[in-house]
Amino acid sequence: MQASSPIPSSAVPAAADPLFQHLLDTYASETNKVADCWSRFQDADLPFRPHARSSSVLEICKHQLLSERRFFGEFLAFPEPPANQVLPASETVKAYHDRLIELALPRLPVMAAKTQPWWLETVPFFDVKRQRIWIFWRRVLHTAEHRTQLTVALRLLEKPVPAIYGPSADERWAGADPTTSVDAAGRK
Repeated sequence: MQASSPIPSSAVPAAADPLFQHLLDTYASETNKVADCWSRFQDADLPFRPHARSSSVLEICKHQLLSERRFFGEFLAFPEPPANQVLPASETVKAYHDRLIELALPRLPVMAAKTQPWWLETVPFFDVKRQRIWIFWRRVLHTAEHRTQLTVALRLLEKPVPAIYGPSADERWAGADPTTSVDAAGRK
């Protein structure tokens, strides 16, 4: 299966400061990876949880949208919709997938306009203070954590797991060379 790219590279604006272009490219790429992961589920899978104490697929999707809004709105001071307008009207995979992209796209030009002094400024983050660039990377890692939870759910539901940063057991391609041996790791 080919990974979806609802945010094509042509939709990613140029950063005002080229030093920070990788932030925009990473955010678009990570959002595409989340969207691809979510698109592997069916609506009937949304209540699935791998353990009684685990979040369901739907709860993780809700958390992704709401917590991303909080990170960008509260901690990075981006213009964001009110929290009560973040979740889609219907609880379907397509509605959550589409809402993820709808919320992500307007963040790109805001991010593109920021300069080094803005990214390096220290601001409140929960009960501590951190540089905005640190908060951004924490957001990316937070997203990766929940995407990983969902790839486990996909595996347990016996659905194909998408390639994220390289081939998965279900998606491989010519030229993909996973480093699973000492010989591969020792290449220069």
